Amino acid sequence: MTEKSTPFSRYSRQIFIEEIGVAGQRRIMQSKILVVGAGGLGSPVIQYLAAAGVGTLGMVDFDVLEEHNLNRQIIHRTADIGSAKVDSAARFVRELNPLINIETHSVKLDDSNAKNLILDYDVVVDGSDNFTTRYLVNDVCVALNKPIIYGSIFGFEGQVAVFNYNGGKQLRDLFPEPPTAEDIPDCDSNGVLGALPGIIGSMMAMLALKVIIGLPVDTNQLTIVDTMQWNFTKINF
Repeated sequence: MTEKSTPFSRYSRQIFIEEIGVAGQRRIMQSKILVVGAGGLGSPVIQYLAAAGVGTLGMVDFDVLEEHNLNRQIIHRTADIGSAKVDSAARFVRELNPLINIETHSVKLDDSNAKNLILDYDVVVDGSDNFTTRYLVNDVCVALNKPIIYGSIFGFEGQVAVFNYNGGKQLRDLFPEPPTAEDIPDCDSNGVLGALPGIIGSMMAMLALKVIIGLPVDTNQLTIVDTMQWNFTKINF
């Protein structure tokens, strides 16, 4: 960071937007957001929330970086292979924006720690890659009255929604129970093209920022993004 670097010069292009302004930027800088997962979806979320100046950016992930992650988990480097993803992500954030606070949680989110991890954050962005974690995050956020930015990907398709916000519905209102083990697709076998989590993760970051700023967002709605046919479908529930 140079001596001339200030929050205004760094965030001026956001502040110039009429709907954001100085007041909106202050809300961003005072916010605490937890990103669950520092992988395919978490990478663009972390990147854009850090760049926007989120005051405290928390990241929870127990995994270590592997070479096959690098086609889509863009905040990590080849040199980070074998490192904890939250450590690699923290390095990226520090280099991108030294003005924000970073909180890393290199643990597996489970019933024993989820409430304490989520409690102090304003918004949770769920970029997890399994149904057990998604439903756990949902249930804890509902109990704590925390809004969730939800995203998922498979093949050429992604989904995004805002749950439990301003009286809006939650994950279980859309999908009451997680699928059975035999119905869960094998992502390792089917793979993913790296740009897809980039698209969905960027949408998730945008929704998180809109919630923090206080801009209007759609609730009780799931957006499905089909990048093969290039269709965007909204489903109300």
